[in-house]
Amino acid sequence: MLGPVRAWLGDESLSTGSPQQRALLAALLLRDGRTATASELIDAIWGEEPPSQALAAIRTYASRLRKVLPTGALVSESGGYAVRAADGALDLAEAETLWTAAERARAQGDLCQARALVNQALSLWDGEPLANVPGPYADAQRTRLEEWRLQLVEARLDMDLEQGCHAESVSELTALTAAHPLRERLRELLMLALYRSGRQAEALAVYADTRRLLADELGVDPRPGLQELQQRILQADPALAEPSAPAAEPSAGVIRPAQLPATVQDFTGRVSFVKELSDILSTAEGRVMAVSALAGIGGVGKTTLAVHVAHAARPHFPDGQLYVDLQGAGPRVAEPETVLGAFLRALGTADPDIPDTLEERAALFRSVLDGRRVLVLLDNARDAAQVRPLLPGTEGCAALVTSRTRMVDLAGAHLVDLDVMSPDEALQLFTKIVGEERVASEREAALDVVAACGFLPLAIRIAASRLAARRTWTVSTLAAKLADERRRLDELQAGDLAVEATFELGYGQLEPVQARAFRLLGLADGPDISLTAAAAMLDLPPEDAEDLLESLVDTSLLESAAPGRYRYHDLLRLYARACAERDELPPSEREAALSRLLDFYLASAARVYAIERPGDRTVDHLESVDHPVRGFAEDDKALDWLHAEAACILACVQQSLGHAGLRRAVDLLLAAKDLVESGASSHRFELVTRAACDAAHRAEDAHAEGRARVTLGQVLNKLGSFEQAAVELQRVADHAETTEDPWTRGNAANELAIAVGCMNQHSGSEPHVLKTIETHVLRAIEAFRLDGNRHSEASALCNWSRVLAMMGRTDQSIDLARQGVELYDELGLSFRVANARYALGISLSQAGRHAEALAQLTEAHRVFAENRQRLWEGTAHYRIAQTHLAARRPAQAAKHAEQALATGCVGGDWMRANVLTVLGRALDTLGQIDRARACWSKALALHEQTGAPEADEVRVLLRPVAAA
Repeated sequence: MLGPVRAWLGDESLSTGSPQQRALLAALLLRDGRTATASELIDAIWGEEPPSQALAAIRTYASRLRKVLPTGALVSESGGYAVRAADGALDLAEAETLWTAAERARAQGDLCQARALVNQALSLWDGEPLANVPGPYADAQRTRLEEWRLQLVEARLDMDLEQGCHAESVSELTALTAAHPLRERLRELLMLALYRSGRQAEALAVYADTRRLLADELGVDPRPGLQELQQRILQADPALAEPSAPAAEPSAGVIRPAQLPATVQDFTGRVSFVKELSDILSTAEGRVMAVSALAGIGGVGKTTLAVHVAHAARPHFPDGQLYVDLQGAGPRVAEPETVLGAFLRALGTADPDIPDTLEERAALFRSVLDGRRVLVLLDNARDAAQVRPLLPGTEGCAALVTSRTRMVDLAGAHLVDLDVMSPDEALQLFTKIVGEERVASEREAALDVVAACGFLPLAIRIAASRLAARRTWTVSTLAAKLADERRRLDELQAGDLAVEATFELGYGQLEPVQARAFRLLGLADGPDISLTAAAAMLDLPPEDAEDLLESLVDTSLLESAAPGRYRYHDLLRLYARACAERDELPPSEREAALSRLLDFYLASAARVYAIERPGDRTVDHLESVDHPVRGFAEDDKALDWLHAEAACILACVQQSLGHAGLRRAVDLLLAAKDLVESGASSHRFELVTRAACDAAHRAEDAHAEGRARVTLGQVLNKLGSFEQAAVELQRVADHAETTEDPWTRGNAANELAIAVGCMNQHSGSEPHVLKTIETHVLRAIEAFRLDGNRHSEASALCNWSRVLAMMGRTDQSIDLARQGVELYDELGLSFRVANARYALGISLSQAGRHAEALAQLTEAHRVFAENRQRLWEGTAHYRIAQTHLAARRPAQAAKHAEQALATGCVGGDWMRANVLTVLGRALDTLGQIDRARACWSKALALHEQTGAPEADEVRVLLRPVAAA
């Protein structure tokens, strides 16, 4: 019934006959088993002007239906007919049952279940209800069922907003309000979704559009509820904030992270601090937020105390505990946006739903925690600025922060200064680790040991662990070793030198092979290191390296960050480097270890590049490496490796710029450029690439500088900084003819054509501009062909096609794009052909061939999405929106433009402004003028910030209303 009227008996489709016969069946089914008289059925099918043989026709239709339907389904009684359908046999009845169950679940507070039931009910619709069924009764029922469907949609969207899914709902609500412009409830939901997405101006614009439309069409004002919502938005009513975070699906259950490191079994002392902090955390319920910040020198036991207190407080935080090491004492602190991404994933947020900017991630983090009671342990923070975005900020949650500095500027925090242990506490800790029997007979020696350790818990733990592992030593033996001038008491008490002396004690007990590993692994700048990377640094098979690293973990000189990954405590890393400078003989071995690490990353990234771009000769032009090429168990895991190693790769590049590894470091950037195309590491990648340009220039290495500047140009083009890209690329192009590097010649010209084309798309029809771009493209194609690089040749053809399409040269652009598609198909590059189809879709759209364009762009979008090219996925949405708009389908255009905004696009703020312009045009066509102006105002601001010429186009769009 909820679509064309159809019937099945098991899997067999039954014939329901002529339209009038289907009208009879529908009329009987809609009576839910009640009898309909012949006259009622005649009125239902023909209305006030039935044919003369209407009664005979009814009997004929009934007779035919009786032969088709199961025995006893159609019955005759009291001069009429009825259909007796079994439970669950009618889709309409099933939808009503689901809706009743959804209302019940919602009343009981189970939004997840209610939402799932409503979605299940909506899935029963298969087009227009009672499609192609004639008669006034069917017409009336169609209207009723369509109204009911919209009510279900509104109910489901209302539940979406209750669960915090406002950003995801904007696109759907935009399309629905376009299709049903007079439906005020949809407008109200759209206003709320926009407001909760931080788009207040658009939310108010929706109200203005609604008020004008209602006045023009019906001569009425918006209903009171809509007016009240407008006032609350104007007043920024806090109660409008989303009531809860997006809930997990029922099958998955609520995710409760338990990330706290294990508490030590021999935790000792700190009684007053434990009570003080526990009292704060126990009162978190009912407070906006409880924050305690522990400060003290390295090794004083801040983390140990915080973890111990956090475990004890777990009953007060039943919804989970989050933990992160912010690496505040090292040269590479953890970025708050990276930490928030990890927290959001731990709380059940899918990767595509995690926004890009720090502010948006922090806002979503607070939203996800709303209504939950979660403890957040932020370990080893550098300063308050790093901590602020990571605080929950909601009632019932709490944060514990450890840092070397007192965070006096962290508003509302309860500050705790953690000093060294008292002598009694230090001795208790030492005794617990070593054993009562060994300490009792040498109490004075034990006191000498803990005093030599400066009463620092970390130093005491290391010293005691070494003694416990050596049964032939006495406590006096250890005390005598600490009496050496390198471990004298005054040195142990001299700030950080105390920690260094303590580490020296542990380091001195290592076997030579362990000590070498400890020294060399500490040289790497990355936040951690994988087992395979460590094996490369140490020049060992992975199996041997794993045994070695695990032995260092056992001595507490290395931490196991995760299976197969290792990291140093920040102070231990500094100490390991000092040991490497002092002890590594010959000294050249330090450089050799870092060189092997660089070789490992370059070989592995080149393998990823080759898998993603088979046939691209870039990998043939990379610097040769001594490390064997890394293989991947499955090719689809290659990109996973690249993204997992992103921070370490970029740190390795940065670290390798100042010595003999310069060219390999630059080539590593070339091989890892997928980190930019996915949008995951664009900002960091740009900074490192700029540093590579500067290093190559200082070294007067024209080969490395050319490649670095081309790579920077590629990054800037992806980010929409076309003028900066052109400057960098022109510096290379001016000397491209003299370089012997085919990669630089081809890619410099190719990227320069893109930059110049995007900068001059409004004046690109001018002959000199077009000639300049054409010259660059032809040079690129010539260089690629001479190099036998057909992959890059296809890329250049597609780029040239896109530039020509922007300039209105559609016939030529279509031809070039088709050449690109054919070449990619010939090479068997199913993934990269998406770029060609994207270019072809743009050209076809420009030519007015909208159906063909949509087919190409939709396929490109599918491939981009499957391969996690998030920025290209969003850009494809933008092009699809443009095509729908050109084909006069503004509702579909608005939907895809919203999806482009939510996903992100290649081109940075410049492209975001273009998307907002298209969204505004679509909304304007739909009559939502004020919301359109809000979009254009945002677009103009972005264009003015970037100095884009498109600002003039947007000013023209805004001018008519402004003049009025």
